[in-house]
Amino acid sequence: MQSANTTENYVLRLYITGANHHSMMAVKNIKMICETYLPGAYTLEIIDVYQQPHLAEEEDIIAAPTLIKLSPAPRRKLIGNLSDTQRVLAALDLPGDTKYGEGAFV
Repeated sequence: MQSANTTENYVLRLYITGANHHSMMAVKNIKMICETYLPGAYTLEIIDVYQQPHLAEEEDIIAAPTLIKLSPAPRRKLIGNLSDTQRVLAALDLPGDTKYGEGAFV
């Protein structure tokens, strides 16, 4: 298990659409990734676009689930259920871990 080698807190925002399968998978996957790679070094906000559509409009969210890394810079967006662990780690600028491999958090 690797964790971020930084004291900088990651600020993440996950946009979902209700309690559908893809949204719930994305929530589960990002929580597991954060607890594995960023324990105690992240803030995760989950926004349901049905309940807060104005927030989705402000961010130009066109598909959900969408994860936005607000900080540290650079800001990044990742669309999908976040099951491709290596892709999520790359978007978060975290080193990969071959122990888990792709799709480990399905």
